[in-house]
Amino acid sequence: MKASEADILIVPGYTNSGPEHWQSRWQEKLSTARRVEQAEWSKPVKDDWVAKLVEEVNACTRPVVLVAHSLGVPTVIHALPQIKNKIAGAMLVSPPDVANPAIKPKHLMTFGPYPRDPLPFPTITIASQNDPFGTYEHAGDIANAWGSTLIDAGMSGHINKESGHGPWPEGTMVFAQFLSKLKRPEGFPD
Repeated sequence: MKASEADILIVPGYTNSGPEHWQSRWQEKLSTARRVEQAEWSKPVKDDWVAKLVEEVNACTRPVVLVAHSLGVPTVIHALPQIKNKIAGAMLVSPPDVANPAIKPKHLMTFGPYPRDPLPFPTITIASQNDPFGTYEHAGDIANAWGSTLIDAGMSGHINKESGHGPWPEGTMVFAQFLSKLKRPEGFPD
C-alpha cells in the first residue's frame, strides 16, 4: 500500500505531540495524514479519547493506517471494538504501562489495563529499552498477546523530541517498509 492510498491517522499521546515531535513532522510530510485532535490533551479521559478516534476512523473513506505514540496506543486498542472494519494496519510506538501504579500522572491508569486479544490487522510495536513510561518487557508481553511484531529501538527513551527523536529517520524507514506490506481491508475496492 502507498501512503496516497490510505488515510493515515496520527494518534498522539498525553499533552499532544509538539511541532518538533516526529508525529508532527510526519503529518506535515504525508499528504494523507491528519491528527486525531482531542478536546483535552493534559487531562485525558479514556472514553472521550476513544470516542474521538472511533469518530475519525469511521469517517474515513480509504483504508486507515494508525500511527500511535504513547497514550495514543491504549486509545487505539480500546477503540477497536467500536471501529468498523477499515484499518489496514497500525504502528504502535512507546506503549506506556498504564496498569503500573507508579505511572505519573495517576489518571493515565484509567487507560489500563490493555485488552490482550489478538489484533485483527497487521501491527508493529516499537519499544525502547529505557522508556520511563513502560519497560521493554511489558511492551514485549503486550505485543506478543496482540500478535504484533516487536521492534527493539534500543536505548531510545520515550521516542519523542526530548529523547532526541524529533525527525526520527529510522522510524520513517520502518514505517515506509511496514506501509509497503499492507493490504487493503475487505470492502475496499482495489
